[in-house]
Amino acid sequence: MRLGTSSPLVHSTPQEWAQNQLRLGCTAVVFPVQSNEDEKKIIAYKDAADKAGLSIAEVGIWRNAMAADSTQRKQNRDYCVEQLKLADFLGARCAVNVAGAFGERWDGGYRANFTAEAFKETVEMVREIIDRADVKNTYFTLEPMPWMIPTGPREYIRLLEAVDRDRFAVHMDIINMINSADRYFHPEEFVDECAEILGSRIRSCHIKDVHLDERYTLRLNECGPGEGEFPLRHYVEKMNDIDPDMPVILEHLDTDEEYIRFMDYLKEELNGLYKSI
Repeated sequence: MRLGTSSPLVHSTPQEWAQNQLRLGCTAVVFPVQSNEDEKKIIAYKDAADKAGLSIAEVGIWRNAMAADSTQRKQNRDYCVEQLKLADFLGARCAVNVAGAFGERWDGGYRANFTAEAFKETVEMVREIIDRADVKNTYFTLEPMPWMIPTGPREYIRLLEAVDRDRFAVHMDIINMINSADRYFHPEEFVDECAEILGSRIRSCHIKDVHLDERYTLRLNECGPGEGEFPLRHYVEKMNDIDPDMPVILEHLDTDEEYIRFMDYLKEELNGLYKSI
């Protein structure tokens, strides 16, 4: 597998960006330039990644394609299409978004997220984006969420089958799916289930950790790798078995110093699994 982070780190040129990623131990990256930026800038960062041997794991979207306001929804879907086209130009493994929320917060948890109508609209949204982008070199993926479809592997496979598009695949964020006591206390079994059901459809992965708070009721808190109880090596071994070039991306940290510290932990914890340049 290939380690990477969601942070571009502080840098002033594309070449410095790529070299910083290599020094950190990354062999996969999240592309740091958006489709609405200057084309020359996009090409410069692509060339820097290619010359450094960095695999472009993901192009992020992070917009609510289900926004209640029709104007905002159209703008967000247009952006989804352009980001997916960017991923295709880059040869990125995937472009990734969440399904979208049926409420005020773009990634929030709402009862309406789990209705039959929400599932139907999600299927139609994914089809629209893929059909409009007409990509050949990448995949559109949805990151699973604890309060938004898909919340688990069986729900994801149902969504894949309903969408019925070759360019729709899986983004794996195992911690986002730890939303119950059963999954928290049986993590190896859950990892195995995800690997068995989703397998070769997985294009990229996120890595972090989860900690059970002792206060009532059930409180599962996301945290940095090694600060929780999740069997991260088992998770990465399973993803590596699926694809030895699988990107595993560290995310949701606040500073470059934190990324450096937790990457050092991951390189030690995952010794022998990750590729280096």
